[in-house]
Amino acid sequence: MGVIRTLAVILAFLCLLMIPPLILAIVIGELYMVKAFLFPPLITGIIAALLFFLIPAKKIQLRIRDGFLLVFLIWVLSTITGSIPYILSPFEMNFYDSIFESACSFATTGASTIANPELLPRSLLLWRSLNHWAGGMGIILLSVALMPLLGVGAFQMIKAETTGPEKEKITPRITETAKILWGVYCAFTLILMILYRIGGMEWFDAVCHAFTVISTGGVSTKKAGFAFYDSSFIDMVTVIFMLLGAINFTLYFRLVRGKFRDVLQNTEAKVFIFIFIAASALITLSLIPHYGSAADALRFGSFQVASVISTTGNARTDYTAWPAFAQGILFLLMFIGGCSGSTAGGIKVIRHTVLFKQTANEIRRILYPRGVFSIHLNKKVGRKDVVYGTAGFVFLYFLIVGLTTLVTALSGFDIFSSFSTALCVTGNIGTGFGIIGPGNGYEIFPNHLKMFYSLVMITGRLELWTVFILFTPEFWRR
Repeated sequence: MGVIRTLAVILAFLCLLMIPPLILAIVIGELYMVKAFLFPPLITGIIAALLFFLIPAKKIQLRIRDGFLLVFLIWVLSTITGSIPYILSPFEMNFYDSIFESACSFATTGASTIANPELLPRSLLLWRSLNHWAGGMGIILLSVALMPLLGVGAFQMIKAETTGPEKEKITPRITETAKILWGVYCAFTLILMILYRIGGMEWFDAVCHAFTVISTGGVSTKKAGFAFYDSSFIDMVTVIFMLLGAINFTLYFRLVRGKFRDVLQNTEAKVFIFIFIAASALITLSLIPHYGSAADALRFGSFQVASVISTTGNARTDYTAWPAFAQGILFLLMFIGGCSGSTAGGIKVIRHTVLFKQTANEIRRILYPRGVFSIHLNKKVGRKDVVYGTAGFVFLYFLIVGLTTLVTALSGFDIFSSFSTALCVTGNIGTGFGIIGPGNGYEIFPNHLKMFYSLVMITGRLELWTVFILFTPEFWRR
Protein backbone atom coordinates (compact mmCIF):
# COMPACT_ATOMS: atom_id res chain seq x y z
CA MET A 1 0.00 0.00 0.00
CA GLY A 2 2.89 2.33 0.73
CA VAL A 3 4.22 1.78 -2.79
CA ILE A 4 0.88 2.70 -4.38
CA ARG A 5 0.45 5.72 -2.11
CA THR A 6 3.91 6.99 -3.03
CA LEU A 7 3.24 6.52 -6.73
CA ALA A 8 0.13 8.66 -6.29
CA VAL A 9 2.22 11.52 -4.92
CA ILE A 10 4.68 11.22 -7.81
CA LEU A 11 1.77 11.44 -10.24
CA ALA A 12 0.62 14.58 -8.45
CA PHE A 13 4.12 16.05 -8.70
CA LEU A 14 4.22 15.38 -12.45
CA CYS A 15 0.86 17.14 -12.73
CA LEU A 16 2.31 20.21 -11.01
CA LEU A 17 5.32 20.05 -13.32
CA MET A 18 3.00 20.55 -16.30
CA ILE A 19 1.56 23.80 -14.96
CA PRO A 20 4.46 26.11 -16.02
CA PRO A 21 4.38 24.91 -19.67
CA LEU A 22 0.57 25.20 -19.65
CA ILE A 23 0.72 28.78 -18.38
CA LEU A 24 3.42 29.66 -20.90
CA ALA A 25 1.37 28.20 -23.76
CA ILE A 26 -1.62 30.34 -22.78
CA VAL A 27 0.37 33.53 -22.22
CA ILE A 28 2.34 33.47 -25.48
CA GLY A 29 -0.57 32.25 -27.59
CA GLU A 30 0.45 28.62 -28.20
CA LEU A 31 -3.16 27.56 -27.72
CA TYR A 32 -2.67 24.45 -29.84
CA MET A 33 -0.46 23.14 -27.01
CA VAL A 34 -3.03 23.65 -24.25
CA LYS A 35 -4.55 20.18 -24.62
CA ALA A 36 -1.08 18.60 -24.39
CA PHE A 37 -0.57 20.11 -20.94
CA LEU A 38 -4.17 20.24 -19.72
CA PHE A 39 -5.57 16.76 -20.30
CA PRO A 40 -2.65 14.75 -18.80
CA PRO A 41 -2.68 16.53 -15.41
CA LEU A 42 -6.46 16.30 -15.22
CA ILE A 43 -6.47 12.57 -15.82
CA THR A 44 -3.38 11.73 -13.77
CA GLY A 45 -4.50 14.14 -11.04
CA ILE A 46 -7.79 12.29 -10.62
CA ILE A 47 -6.00 8.93 -10.53
CA ALA A 48 -3.46 10.27 -8.02
CA ALA A 49 -6.20 11.67 -5.77
CA LEU A 50 -8.12 8.38 -5.80
CA LEU A 51 -5.03 6.34 -4.99
CA PHE A 52 -3.89 8.75 -2.28
CA PHE A 53 -7.15 9.21 -0.42
CA LEU A 54 -8.55 5.69 -0.77
CA ILE A 55 -5.46 4.08 0.72
CA PRO A 56 -5.15 4.45 4.52
CA ALA A 57 -2.43 6.83 5.65
CA LYS A 58 -1.06 4.54 8.32
CA LYS A 59 2.62 4.32 9.15
CA ILE A 60 4.36 2.02 6.69
CA GLN A 61 8.06 1.17 6.76
CA LEU A 62 9.51 0.28 3.39
CA ARG A 63 11.65 -2.82 3.21
CA ILE A 64 14.74 -2.93 1.02
CA ARG A 65 12.79 -4.83 -1.63
CA ASP A 66 10.00 -2.26 -1.60
CA GLY A 67 12.46 0.58 -1.97
CA PHE A 68 14.11 -0.83 -5.08
CA LEU A 69 10.81 -1.73 -6.69
CA LEU A 70 9.35 1.69 -5.91
CA VAL A 71 12.32 3.56 -7.38
CA PHE A 72 12.10 1.63 -10.64
CA LEU A 73 8.34 2.06 -10.92
CA ILE A 74 8.64 5.80 -10.29
CA TRP A 75 11.13 6.27 -13.10
CA VAL A 76 9.06 4.16 -15.50
CA LEU A 77 5.90 6.03 -14.51
CA SER A 78 7.67 9.38 -14.93
CA THR A 79 8.94 8.41 -18.37
CA ILE A 80 5.50 7.32 -19.58
CA THR A 81 3.76 10.37 -18.14
CA GLY A 82 6.44 12.70 -19.46
CA SER A 83 5.95 11.38 -22.99
CA ILE A 84 2.25 12.35 -23.16
CA PRO A 85 2.75 16.05 -24.07
CA TYR A 86 4.97 14.99 -26.98
CA ILE A 87 2.34 12.56 -28.22
CA LEU A 88 -0.50 15.09 -27.90
CA SER A 89 1.43 17.94 -29.51
CA PRO A 90 0.47 18.86 -33.10
CA PHE A 91 3.97 17.85 -34.23
CA GLU A 92 2.85 14.23 -34.11
CA MET A 93 5.90 12.68 -32.50
CA ASN A 94 5.34 8.94 -32.56
CA PHE A 95 5.13 6.82 -29.43
CA TYR A 96 8.72 5.59 -29.65
CA ASP A 97 10.27 9.03 -30.10
CA SER A 98 8.13 10.41 -27.29
CA ILE A 99 9.15 7.68 -24.85
CA PHE A 100 12.80 8.08 -25.84
CA GLU A 101 12.65 11.87 -25.43
CA SER A 102 11.05 11.53 -22.01
CA ALA A 103 13.54 8.88 -20.88
CA CYS A 104 16.44 11.08 -22.04
CA SER A 105 15.04 13.98 -20.03
CA PHE A 106 14.46 12.22 -16.72
CA ALA A 107 17.74 10.32 -17.05
CA THR A 108 19.49 13.64 -17.91
CA THR A 109 21.03 12.18 -21.03
CA GLY A 110 22.09 14.81 -23.56
CA ALA A 111 20.41 12.90 -26.37
CA SER A 112 17.39 13.72 -28.48
CA THR A 113 15.39 12.68 -31.52
CA ILE A 114 14.49 16.33 -32.21
CA ALA A 115 16.73 17.44 -35.06
CA ASN A 116 15.87 21.14 -34.78
CA PRO A 117 14.47 22.26 -31.40
CA GLU A 118 13.88 25.77 -32.74
CA LEU A 119 10.90 24.41 -34.68
CA LEU A 120 9.16 23.23 -31.50
CA PRO A 121 6.79 25.41 -29.45
CA ARG A 122 8.39 27.06 -26.45
CA SER A 123 6.01 25.37 -24.03
CA LEU A 124 7.23 21.95 -25.18
CA LEU A 125 10.87 23.03 -24.91
CA LEU A 126 10.20 24.24 -21.37
CA TRP A 127 8.61 20.87 -20.57
CA ARG A 128 11.70 19.05 -21.81
CA SER A 129 13.99 21.29 -19.74
CA LEU A 130 11.84 20.88 -16.63
CA ASN A 131 12.04 17.11 -16.97
CA HIS A 132 15.83 17.33 -17.10
CA TRP A 133 15.84 19.54 -14.03
CA ALA A 134 13.54 17.22 -12.08
CA GLY A 135 15.51 14.16 -13.10
CA GLY A 136 18.84 15.80 -12.29
CA MET A 137 18.57 15.74 -8.55
CA GLY A 138 16.15 12.85 -8.73
CA ILE A 139 12.41 12.66 -8.41
CA ILE A 140 13.10 10.24 -5.60
CA LEU A 141 14.72 12.94 -3.48
CA LEU A 142 11.69 15.16 -3.92
CA SER A 143 9.38 12.35 -2.91
CA VAL A 144 11.58 11.68 0.12
CA ALA A 145 11.11 15.30 1.17
CA LEU A 146 7.34 14.71 0.98
CA MET A 147 7.42 11.40 2.86
CA PRO A 148 5.88 12.75 6.08
CA LEU A 149 2.68 13.25 4.06
CA LEU A 150 2.73 9.58 3.12
CA GLY A 151 3.60 7.93 6.38
CA VAL A 152 6.28 5.92 4.60
CA GLY A 153 9.83 5.34 5.79
CA ALA A 154 12.10 6.87 3.18
CA PHE A 155 15.69 5.74 3.65
CA GLN A 156 15.27 2.57 1.57
CA MET A 157 14.16 4.75 -1.35
CA ILE A 158 17.05 7.19 -1.20
CA LYS A 159 19.47 4.30 -0.71
CA ALA A 160 18.20 2.75 -3.92
CA GLU A 161 18.39 5.94 -5.96
CA THR A 162 21.47 7.86 -4.81
CA THR A 163 24.67 7.38 -6.74
CA GLY A 164 28.04 6.05 -5.68
CA PRO A 165 29.32 3.12 -3.61
CA GLU A 166 28.62 4.77 -0.24
CA LYS A 167 25.39 6.43 0.90
CA GLU A 168 25.39 8.93 3.74
CA LYS A 169 22.97 11.20 5.51
CA ILE A 170 23.83 14.84 6.02
CA THR A 171 21.37 15.14 8.89
CA PRO A 172 19.80 12.50 11.14
CA ARG A 173 16.46 12.94 9.36
CA ILE A 174 16.46 11.81 5.74
CA THR A 175 13.65 14.22 4.89
CA GLU A 176 15.79 17.10 6.08
CA THR A 177 18.62 15.79 3.94
CA ALA A 178 16.42 15.86 0.86
CA LYS A 179 15.22 19.39 1.56
CA ILE A 180 18.77 20.66 2.02
CA LEU A 181 19.95 19.07 -1.24
CA TRP A 182 17.00 20.52 -3.14
CA GLY A 183 17.68 23.93 -1.60
CA VAL A 184 21.26 23.91 -2.87
CA TYR A 185 20.06 22.67 -6.25
CA CYS A 186 17.47 25.44 -6.60
CA ALA A 187 19.97 28.09 -5.52
CA PHE A 188 22.46 27.00 -8.20
CA THR A 189 19.69 26.99 -10.80
CA LEU A 190 18.59 30.53 -9.95
CA ILE A 191 22.14 31.89 -9.99
CA LEU A 192 22.78 30.25 -13.36
CA MET A 193 19.60 31.74 -14.83
CA ILE A 194 20.71 35.23 -13.81
CA LEU A 195 24.23 34.76 -15.16
CA TYR A 196 22.90 33.56 -18.51
CA ARG A 197 20.62 36.58 -18.68
CA ILE A 198 23.59 38.86 -17.94
CA GLY A 199 25.50 37.06 -20.69
CA GLY A 200 22.89 38.03 -23.28
CA MET A 201 20.39 35.18 -23.34
CA GLU A 202 16.72 36.09 -23.32
CA TRP A 203 14.91 34.93 -20.20
CA PHE A 204 13.30 31.89 -21.81
CA ASP A 205 16.62 30.50 -23.06
CA ALA A 206 18.31 31.38 -19.78
CA VAL A 207 15.73 29.41 -17.81
CA CYS A 208 15.79 26.36 -20.10
CA HIS A 209 19.59 26.21 -20.30
CA ALA A 210 19.92 26.65 -16.54
CA PHE A 211 17.58 23.69 -16.01
CA THR A 212 19.57 21.43 -18.34
CA VAL A 213 23.11 22.51 -17.41
CA ILE A 214 22.85 22.23 -13.62
CA SER A 215 21.17 18.84 -14.10
CA THR A 216 24.00 17.84 -16.47
CA GLY A 217 21.33 17.12 -19.09
CA GLY A 218 22.85 18.83 -22.10
CA VAL A 219 19.95 19.65 -24.44
CA SER A 220 19.47 23.16 -25.80
CA THR A 221 16.70 25.34 -27.19
CA LYS A 222 18.94 26.06 -30.18
CA LYS A 223 19.99 23.70 -32.94
CA ALA A 224 23.58 24.96 -32.71
CA GLY A 225 23.57 24.71 -28.90
CA PHE A 226 25.88 27.12 -27.10
CA ALA A 227 27.65 27.86 -30.38
CA PHE A 228 24.57 29.94 -31.25
CA TYR A 229 25.59 32.58 -28.69
CA ASP A 230 29.34 32.52 -29.43
CA SER A 231 30.03 34.09 -26.04
CA SER A 232 33.16 33.40 -24.02
CA PHE A 233 31.29 34.55 -20.87
CA ILE A 234 28.47 32.07 -21.42
CA ASP A 235 30.97 29.31 -22.20
CA MET A 236 32.90 30.02 -18.99
CA VAL A 237 29.74 30.11 -16.85
CA THR A 238 28.56 26.84 -18.43
CA VAL A 239 31.87 25.11 -17.69
CA ILE A 240 31.73 26.17 -14.03
CA PHE A 241 28.17 24.99 -13.50
CA MET A 242 28.63 21.72 -15.39
CA LEU A 243 31.43 20.98 -12.93
CA LEU A 244 29.35 22.14 -9.97
CA GLY A 245 26.55 19.83 -11.04
CA ALA A 246 28.98 16.92 -11.28
CA ILE A 247 30.39 17.33 -7.75
CA ASN A 248 28.87 15.60 -4.73
CA PHE A 249 26.11 17.89 -3.43
CA THR A 250 26.73 16.95 0.19
CA LEU A 251 30.00 18.88 -0.02
CA TYR A 252 28.09 22.10 -0.62
CA PHE A 253 26.13 21.54 2.56
CA ARG A 254 29.36 21.04 4.50
CA LEU A 255 30.79 24.16 2.88
CA VAL A 256 27.82 26.24 4.02
CA ARG A 257 28.14 24.81 7.54
CA GLY A 258 31.79 25.85 7.64
CA LYS A 259 33.19 22.31 7.51
CA PHE A 260 35.96 23.30 5.13
CA ARG A 261 38.23 20.46 6.22
CA ASP A 262 35.69 17.85 5.10
CA VAL A 263 35.59 19.47 1.67
CA LEU A 264 39.37 19.84 1.37
CA GLN A 265 39.92 16.23 2.43
CA ASN A 266 37.35 14.74 0.07
CA THR A 267 39.27 12.30 -2.09
CA GLU A 268 36.76 12.09 -4.93
CA ALA A 269 36.42 15.86 -5.38
CA LYS A 270 40.20 16.29 -5.51
CA VAL A 271 40.60 13.53 -8.07
CA PHE A 272 37.71 14.91 -10.14
CA ILE A 273 39.21 18.41 -10.26
CA PHE A 274 42.66 16.98 -11.05
CA ILE A 275 41.26 14.98 -13.98
CA PHE A 276 39.48 18.06 -15.34
CA ILE A 277 42.59 20.27 -15.08
CA ALA A 278 44.93 17.64 -16.51
CA ALA A 279 42.64 16.73 -19.42
CA SER A 280 41.94 20.40 -20.20
CA ALA A 281 45.66 21.21 -20.18
CA LEU A 282 46.58 18.32 -22.48
CA ILE A 283 43.77 19.04 -24.93
CA THR A 284 44.53 22.78 -24.90
CA LEU A 285 48.17 22.15 -25.80
CA SER A 286 47.16 19.86 -28.66
CA LEU A 287 44.60 22.40 -29.95
CA ILE A 288 46.83 25.47 -30.10
CA PRO A 289 48.04 24.64 -33.64
CA HIS A 290 44.45 23.83 -34.63
CA TYR A 291 43.00 27.17 -33.48
CA GLY A 292 46.16 29.27 -33.69
CA SER A 293 45.33 30.78 -30.30
CA ALA A 294 45.96 29.53 -26.76
CA ALA A 295 42.85 31.37 -25.51
CA ASP A 296 40.53 29.69 -28.03
CA ALA A 297 42.18 26.32 -27.45
CA LEU A 298 41.58 26.64 -23.70
CA ARG A 299 38.03 27.93 -24.18
CA PHE A 300 36.84 25.11 -26.45
CA GLY A 301 39.01 22.40 -24.91
CA SER A 302 37.94 23.02 -21.30
CA PHE A 303 34.29 23.29 -22.35
CA GLN A 304 34.31 19.89 -24.03
CA VAL A 305 36.22 18.27 -21.19
CA ALA A 306 33.71 19.59 -18.64
CA SER A 307 30.83 18.47 -20.86
CA VAL A 308 32.07 14.90 -21.17
CA ILE A 309 33.33 14.30 -17.64
CA SER A 310 30.11 15.74 -16.18
CA THR A 311 28.12 13.62 -18.69
CA THR A 312 26.27 16.77 -19.76
CA GLY A 313 26.80 16.03 -23.44
CA ASN A 314 26.91 19.57 -24.80
CA ALA A 315 28.91 19.91 -28.01
CA ARG A 316 30.36 23.43 -28.25
CA THR A 317 32.20 22.69 -31.48
CA ASP A 318 32.88 19.82 -33.87
CA TYR A 319 35.46 18.00 -31.77
CA THR A 320 35.67 15.19 -34.34
CA ALA A 321 37.75 17.63 -36.41
CA TRP A 322 40.28 17.95 -33.58
CA PRO A 323 43.63 16.13 -33.56
CA ALA A 324 43.41 12.42 -32.74
CA PHE A 325 45.17 12.97 -29.39
CA ALA A 326 42.48 15.41 -28.20
CA GLN A 327 39.70 13.11 -29.40
CA GLY A 328 41.36 10.21 -27.60
CA ILE A 329 41.31 12.04 -24.27
CA LEU A 330 37.63 12.90 -24.70
CA PHE A 331 36.89 9.28 -25.52
CA LEU A 332 38.67 8.09 -22.36
CA LEU A 333 36.73 10.61 -20.27
CA MET A 334 33.52 8.89 -21.39
CA PHE A 335 34.56 5.96 -19.16
CA ILE A 336 34.82 8.10 -16.01
CA GLY A 337 31.75 10.20 -15.24
CA GLY A 338 31.14 12.66 -12.40
CA CYS A 339 31.20 12.33 -8.63
CA SER A 340 28.90 10.22 -6.49
CA GLY A 341 25.96 12.11 -5.04
CA SER A 342 25.88 14.45 -8.04
CA THR A 343 23.56 14.86 -11.01
CA ALA A 344 26.16 13.32 -13.34
CA GLY A 345 26.13 9.79 -14.73
CA GLY A 346 28.89 7.37 -15.65
CA ILE A 347 30.90 4.96 -13.54
CA LYS A 348 31.80 7.78 -11.10
CA VAL A 349 35.22 9.06 -10.08
CA ILE A 350 35.10 7.43 -6.65
CA ARG A 351 34.88 3.95 -8.16
CA HIS A 352 37.91 4.56 -10.36
CA THR A 353 39.74 5.88 -7.31
CA VAL A 354 38.86 2.81 -5.26
CA LEU A 355 40.01 0.42 -8.00
CA PHE A 356 43.23 2.41 -8.54
CA LYS A 357 44.07 2.28 -4.84
CA GLN A 358 43.20 -1.41 -4.64
CA THR A 359 45.41 -2.14 -7.66
CA ALA A 360 48.29 -0.37 -5.92
CA ASN A 361 47.65 -2.49 -2.83
CA GLU A 362 47.72 -5.70 -4.87
CA ILE A 363 51.12 -4.72 -6.27
CA ARG A 364 52.38 -4.07 -2.73
CA ARG A 365 50.96 -7.41 -1.61
CA ILE A 366 53.06 -9.19 -4.24
CA LEU A 367 56.16 -7.39 -2.99
CA TYR A 368 55.27 -7.88 0.70
CA PRO A 369 53.19 -11.09 0.99
CA ARG A 370 52.72 -10.73 4.78
CA GLY A 371 51.76 -7.08 4.66
CA VAL A 372 48.30 -5.77 5.51
CA PHE A 373 47.08 -3.03 3.17
CA SER A 374 43.92 -0.96 3.12
CA ILE A 375 42.59 1.76 0.88
CA HIS A 376 42.13 5.25 2.31
CA LEU A 377 39.32 7.59 1.30
CA ASN A 378 38.93 11.07 2.79
CA LYS A 379 41.90 10.26 5.04
CA LYS A 380 39.97 7.36 6.57
CA VAL A 381 40.37 3.62 6.14
CA GLY A 382 37.89 2.34 3.55
CA ARG A 383 35.76 -0.75 4.10
CA LYS A 384 36.50 -3.93 2.15
CA ASP A 385 32.89 -4.27 1.03
CA VAL A 386 33.27 -0.95 -0.83
CA VAL A 387 36.00 -2.54 -2.94
CA TYR A 388 33.88 -5.62 -3.62
CA GLY A 389 30.83 -3.55 -4.50
CA THR A 390 32.87 -1.31 -6.78
CA ALA A 391 34.38 -4.24 -8.64
CA GLY A 392 30.95 -5.79 -9.11
CA PHE A 393 29.46 -2.53 -10.35
CA VAL A 394 32.22 -1.89 -12.90
CA PHE A 395 31.92 -5.44 -14.24
CA LEU A 396 28.15 -5.06 -14.58
CA TYR A 397 28.57 -1.63 -16.18
CA PHE A 398 30.80 -2.96 -18.95
CA LEU A 399 28.57 -5.99 -19.33
CA ILE A 400 25.69 -3.62 -20.16
CA VAL A 401 27.92 -1.57 -22.47
CA GLY A 402 28.96 -4.74 -24.28
CA LEU A 403 25.39 -6.00 -24.62
CA THR A 404 24.19 -2.60 -25.86
CA THR A 405 27.04 -2.52 -28.37
CA LEU A 406 26.04 -5.91 -29.77
CA VAL A 407 22.34 -5.01 -29.94
CA THR A 408 23.20 -1.79 -31.81
CA ALA A 409 25.59 -3.56 -34.19
CA LEU A 410 22.95 -6.21 -34.85
CA SER A 411 20.77 -3.42 -36.26
CA GLY A 412 23.35 -2.66 -38.94
CA PHE A 413 25.53 0.09 -37.41
CA ASP A 414 29.32 0.03 -37.48
CA ILE A 415 31.09 -1.31 -34.41
CA PHE A 416 32.73 1.97 -33.32
CA SER A 417 29.47 3.90 -33.52
CA SER A 418 27.73 1.04 -31.70
CA PHE A 419 30.29 1.09 -28.89
CA SER A 420 30.21 4.88 -28.61
CA THR A 421 26.41 4.85 -28.46
CA ALA A 422 26.48 2.16 -25.79
CA LEU A 423 28.82 4.26 -23.65
CA CYS A 424 26.61 7.32 -24.11
CA VAL A 425 23.28 5.76 -23.17
CA THR A 426 24.68 3.69 -20.30
CA GLY A 427 26.60 6.61 -18.84
CA ASN A 428 23.86 9.16 -19.70
CA ILE A 429 26.34 11.23 -21.73
CA GLY A 430 24.29 11.74 -24.88
CA THR A 431 26.68 12.86 -27.58
CA GLY A 432 29.76 10.88 -28.52
CA PHE A 433 31.64 9.73 -31.59
CA GLY A 434 30.77 8.12 -34.88
CA ILE A 435 27.14 8.23 -35.90
CA ILE A 436 26.18 10.18 -32.74
CA GLY A 437 28.92 12.78 -33.03
CA PRO A 438 28.27 16.53 -32.64
CA GLY A 439 25.33 17.74 -34.71
CA ASN A 440 23.82 14.24 -35.03
CA GLY A 441 20.74 13.06 -33.15
CA TYR A 442 19.20 9.73 -32.22
CA GLU A 443 16.37 9.99 -34.73
CA ILE A 444 18.43 7.81 -37.07
CA PHE A 445 17.96 4.73 -34.88
CA PRO A 446 15.05 2.31 -35.45
CA ASN A 447 12.16 2.27 -33.00
CA HIS A 448 13.15 -0.94 -31.25
CA LEU A 449 16.56 0.55 -30.42
CA LYS A 450 14.97 3.71 -29.04
CA MET A 451 12.90 1.62 -26.64
CA PHE A 452 15.93 -0.46 -25.68
CA TYR A 453 18.04 2.66 -25.14
CA SER A 454 15.30 4.12 -22.96
CA LEU A 455 15.55 1.13 -20.62
CA VAL A 456 19.35 1.30 -20.65
CA MET A 457 19.32 5.02 -19.80
CA ILE A 458 16.99 4.45 -16.85
CA THR A 459 19.15 1.53 -15.72
CA GLY A 460 22.28 3.68 -15.90
CA ARG A 461 20.60 6.56 -14.10
CA LEU A 462 19.57 4.24 -11.26
CA GLU A 463 23.09 2.85 -10.82
CA LEU A 464 22.36 -0.56 -12.41
CA TRP A 465 21.73 -2.54 -9.21
CA THR A 466 18.28 -1.04 -8.69
CA VAL A 467 17.04 -2.48 -11.98
CA PHE A 468 19.01 -5.72 -12.15
CA ILE A 469 18.02 -6.82 -8.68
CA LEU A 470 14.39 -6.87 -9.84
CA PHE A 471 15.24 -9.68 -12.27
CA THR A 472 16.70 -12.01 -9.64
CA PRO A 473 14.46 -14.84 -8.34
CA GLU A 474 15.53 -14.13 -4.76
CA PHE A 475 14.07 -10.64 -4.95
CA TRP A 476 10.53 -11.97 -5.38
CA ARG A 477 10.76 -14.69 -2.75
CA ARG A 478 9.20 -13.96 0.61
